[in-house]
Amino acid sequence: MARSRLEVADIFRGHGPAWRQANAGHVSLQQFKVMSAIERCRTAELGGHVVRCEDCAYTTIAYNSCRNRHCPKCQSAAAKQWLADREAELLPVPYYHVVFTLPAAIADIGYQNKAVVYDLLFKVSAETMLTIAADPRHLGAKIGITSVLHTWGSALTHHPHVHMIVPGAHQAGRLNFFGNDVHLADAQSFAAFLAPLRKAEWVVYAKRPFGGPEAVLAYLSRYTHRVAIANSRLIAFDEQRVTFKWKDYRIEGRDRYKQMTLATDEFIRRFLIHVLPKGLHRIRHYGLFAKGSCADNIARARELLAVVSRQGEPTGAPVDSKPPCPCCGGRMIIIEVFARGTTPRYQPGAPASVIRIDTS
Repeated sequence: MARSRLEVADIFRGHGPAWRQANAGHVSLQQFKVMSAIERCRTAELGGHVVRCEDCAYTTIAYNSCRNRHCPKCQSAAAKQWLADREAELLPVPYYHVVFTLPAAIADIGYQNKAVVYDLLFKVSAETMLTIAADPRHLGAKIGITSVLHTWGSALTHHPHVHMIVPGAHQAGRLNFFGNDVHLADAQSFAAFLAPLRKAEWVVYAKRPFGGPEAVLAYLSRYTHRVAIANSRLIAFDEQRVTFKWKDYRIEGRDRYKQMTLATDEFIRRFLIHVLPKGLHRIRHYGLFAKGSCADNIARARELLAVVSRQGEPTGAPVDSKPPCPCCGGRMIIIEVFARGTTPRYQPGAPASVIRIDTS
């Protein structure tokens, strides 16, 4: 299969049914829904519409997207819309990129308690930043934070961490423990487990991004709607193996870019461990950017910074998702909408021939 056309959907369609049968009883409802959505994305099963160029009559079929947040194909348009919505909130100040990574021991518990531990990761990392910034010994001010949750490493391993752009559950009985961690259900055992971890240094990465605020936001938009693996990283697959590109962050320079081959079953398993619990928001805003007061805070900040409103400033208008005609660049218009599982009346067609008369 040609690399340029290889997608996660191809792997799921080709090997997903056998994988689900082999793992029956161990696939969650959310994981099943994600697989089903990705398999059907932009196929006749979801319906679609037929578009035709106003200028050259080129006609093509556009199948509907699944819009699942774990689908590699659906997140590009969502990222563009998110970027348009956030541009109006930019301030003319330096922005910093900060990453909080869960210690490995806590990450193992997080894998079994995603909703609880991922939520705590958001809250604890944000509270840390807000508290430090409010301390007069540091900044002595209230800051704004946009946080994005990622749960994967480049090799699709479980690696929960929160990306930020910055201008106590055990007692409540909310954690569950399985396998080698069963003994942690005992309060004393859990306390003993946490004791050395309180002294351990968490991995916190911080840097000042290059460019101005717009460049920072564009940088973050690549993180907000990223999924466990992009289709562009896939190289080849068959019934036994999947090969993809990955980056070894322990190595500097060009040698960090490598290829990895996994058994197809293992590739699917690794992809699905990053399916988030239903209702868990993976993009959150804190401090000045908290949604309830964000607009007022931004307006006040602009006032204090004496920022003059720029003509043509972004307003968060919807992004036009219809690309121009690939033949002549003309405007594509919808000429038919067809329902799920049906066949459109109009079929793809080549552009109309243009008769040119030489009157010289």
